[in-house]
Amino acid sequence: MKRILTYGTFDLLHYGHIRLLKRAKELGDYLIVALSTDEFNSIKGKTAYHNYETRKKMLEAIRYVDLVIPENTWDQKIDDVKKYFVDVTVMGDDWEGNENFEKLRDYCEVVYLPRTKGVSTSKIKKDLGLQPAINGKNQIPNN
Repeated sequence: MKRILTYGTFDLLHYGHIRLLKRAKELGDYLIVALSTDEFNSIKGKTAYHNYETRKKMLEAIRYVDLVIPENTWDQKIDDVKKYFVDVTVMGDDWEGNENFEKLRDYCEVVYLPRTKGVSTSKIKKDLGLQPAINGKNQIPNN
C-alpha cells in the first residue's frame, strides 16, 4: 500500500482544497492529512475561521481522505513520515524549496502540486469582507 501525506490548515474548504486532496490521493492508496491545530496556527500567525474540530470533521467527510492527524509543530514531519510509513509527501507548489519539506527527501518522495488558479482561502475571505479573519481575527465586521 502506498501512503501519501499532506499538511495544511484547510480553512473555508473550497474547490482548490478538494482538487489538491484528489490529486494527492491519485498518487497512492491511502491519504493522510496532517491538519494544523488552532494552537499551531497561532504560532504561524494564522487564525482559522473554523476551529480544529470542525475542520477535522469536514476533511473526514471527503472521500479522498483516509486519516486526519493533528499538526502541532513544524518539527513533527519526519516523525509523521516514520510513524505512518509514508511513501510520498505532497504539498502545493508554493511550498517548493521550503526546508521543512525538502528535509523529508531523506525519508520519502516529496511532490509539489500546482495550486488551483484563482481560488484561495485568503481570496475568499477578502471577497466576503472577512478582512479581520485574514489579519488574525475570525470576527465578521459589523457593516
